[in-house]
Amino acid sequence: MRSKQIIICDDDESIRESIAISLKNEGYKLIACKNGKEAITALNKNHVDLIIMDVMMPGEDGIKTVARIRETSDVPIIFLSAKSELNDKLSGLNIGGDDYMTKPFEMLELKARIKSIIKRSSSTEEKKSKKQYKTGNLKVNLDTKEVTLRNKPVKLTPIEYKILLFFIKNPGKVLSSNDIYKEVWNESEAYNIENTIAVHIRHIREKIEKDSREPKYIKVVWGIGYKMEAL
Repeated sequence: MRSKQIIICDDDESIRESIAISLKNEGYKLIACKNGKEAITALNKNHVDLIIMDVMMPGEDGIKTVARIRETSDVPIIFLSAKSELNDKLSGLNIGGDDYMTKPFEMLELKARIKSIIKRSSSTEEKKSKKQYKTGNLKVNLDTKEVTLRNKPVKLTPIEYKILLFFIKNPGKVLSSNDIYKEVWNESEAYNIENTIAVHIRHIREKIEKDSREPKYIKVVWGIGYKMEAL
């Protein structure tokens, strides 16, 4: 089972280190960030299961950072703050936080809340998975036939959609051009199958990859076919 990965965003290095040490002992993977900009960059580059976000930071504070995160991601977020007033807590929760803890806090309580939120989030994802496939920031919804990347719609042709769906249903599995053709066109033979599939995959990459020349999702397995990375 993949270890859960957590971003800790706090401008206080001692707090980042103490939380990181404690959570690593619980088996979590940690990414430490000292400001909101670093946290957003880390979120975009990694599969993140939860964010611990300090409210009071120089520059862009935690509230503004979470507002930006919520434009593209529904990752669970716990606010940490020295502010204990009800209005401050409500601001954090209303902007998209899942929980709010005031400093100083007990590490045991923080770990309990993290465990509870991740468990609840995982349960929700399992329920969604019957109608939705996901790898990294790429999602395919079977009900609506929609494809999203970082929660933004990706426009595919019907053939491109069927090819991508075949890949995302089989993460990590190497699929030959013949496998793809049989699945999508429901035919076993055709002229120039390899080039036909290559053209469609190139178009899909142009729409879902940051750099289609160095793909993150659909990769070539030379001499065999292609595979969708399980991210």
